[in-house]
Amino acid sequence: MPISFSQIPADLKIPLYWVEVDPSMAGLPVLGLPALLVGAMISLDGDATPNVPIAVGSQAQADAHFGQGSELSRMFKAYFANNFANQVYGLPVVPATGAVAATGTITVTTPPTDAGVISLYIGGELVAVPVAPTDTVNDIANAITDAISAEDDLPVTAVAGTAPAGTVTLTCRFLGVNGNDISVMLNYYGTIGGERTPPGLVMTLPATGMLSGGTGVPNFANAISNLGEKIYEYVALPYTDSASLMAWENEYGFEDTGRWGWMRQLYGHIFSAKRDTYPNLITWGNTRNNGVTSVMAIEPASPSPIYEWAAAYTSKAQRALVNDPARPLQTLTLNQIKLAPIDLAGSRFNAVEWQGLAENGLATQKPGSDNQPMISRETTTYQLNLYGNPDTAYELVTTLATLARLIRNQKQAITNKFPRCKLADDGTRFGPGQVIVTPSVIKAELISEYTMDAYNGLVENTSDFVANLLVERDTIDPNRINVLYPPDLINQLRVFAVLAQFRLQYNNLIDPTIGANIGQTGVFNPALPAF
Repeated sequence: MPISFSQIPADLKIPLYWVEVDPSMAGLPVLGLPALLVGAMISLDGDATPNVPIAVGSQAQADAHFGQGSELSRMFKAYFANNFANQVYGLPVVPATGAVAATGTITVTTPPTDAGVISLYIGGELVAVPVAPTDTVNDIANAITDAISAEDDLPVTAVAGTAPAGTVTLTCRFLGVNGNDISVMLNYYGTIGGERTPPGLVMTLPATGMLSGGTGVPNFANAISNLGEKIYEYVALPYTDSASLMAWENEYGFEDTGRWGWMRQLYGHIFSAKRDTYPNLITWGNTRNNGVTSVMAIEPASPSPIYEWAAAYTSKAQRALVNDPARPLQTLTLNQIKLAPIDLAGSRFNAVEWQGLAENGLATQKPGSDNQPMISRETTTYQLNLYGNPDTAYELVTTLATLARLIRNQKQAITNKFPRCKLADDGTRFGPGQVIVTPSVIKAELISEYTMDAYNGLVENTSDFVANLLVERDTIDPNRINVLYPPDLINQLRVFAVLAQFRLQYNNLIDPTIGANIGQTGVFNPALPAF
């Protein structure tokens, strides 16, 4: 009996008609690639279990699970502003033992001489506070407190004080170091945007323009352990201290127990953001080197917190890479994220700085035509090979994203078509229908899969792939096939360089109808060479 059945017994005596269903030639890869947002929750306000991932389908769910105004809830606000189409989970973590909340003080020192509106921005969110010329400094402090308290999803609480008069104390709703990244500023859009401080009003903000004094970074050991073997493809991690990055890069790394390692084959990417001056970012970038991590460089004057930048970056990356992992992310807009103010000279990175950041392992963003930030280059922190020499193998997010898609496509095809096969050498004669494979059969399947991947725009140069593909039976273990798989990943159009070699006037014209040169008078000149 040449046809191999998996279920119907070969010695079956019961008549008549029996059918065994075999899906091995029908299945297609399923793209279940969720994002994972990692951040601090407010334990007393959220109903989620700390350190355990939970699926989130709306902002209302995020608020209920993690507490309104929490770091993680605010991350979901940025995520949903950029992506409402893909699956996303939240991983709530609790503050480190002894963590302290960041604080800041607003002081109204002189009341206004005329009515107006205070355009106060907390973490990039507008809090509008109307004032009148009859208001005292304490009246205005109370009004600011009431306006902030009315916004339940702000990351701070406010308390008015009278000693000294006119003070408002802001306290981050969640504990930890990232509270120090909550900005406090006035008139983000400036007079051109209709924002101006009421006449006569004088108020002071936190000295650095940010809350300060927050301490403590979560310990991610339990949270990472609880991820198990489920795929979380795009991780938004708003912590860039060495311990946090090391913990997550070990989980998503290439070693045996990492998600990119041969034992787990789960894959994935880590996205983050870091705020600092250009020189400090260059220095920091040179301390990192990992192909699975992409950290976006942010100007110090941006009002939006880095945890919202990280969530927005992850959100747009997921939306694009799920559709096509090989297309560059450049020009994708990060909605509802605020750049450094346009009227603050030198506050935004320039072309020289974008180049330097990209050369030192940092992803870059730049202003779009709508004054919203957009992804410029999705650089990873990878810069050096194992011997410390400059290397570009994993420089861009698209490289590993494309490779993960190829491997998953190949794994699906191989495990579907050859789940229970016998293995023989090439040239073995066996009956049709036998569940036997040879190196040539497997090689043909790999070439077929590569051809389809090329058709789908993931790879190129199929003939070179075929020439370099090796499929052989192991010389020690006769039950093992070894494959050298050499895909040529498709590249991206990232630079369009033009040499504009202009003339003020050509000496000769070409008549396209006769294919010969003519003089400037338009009369055919046989002395001029034909082209």
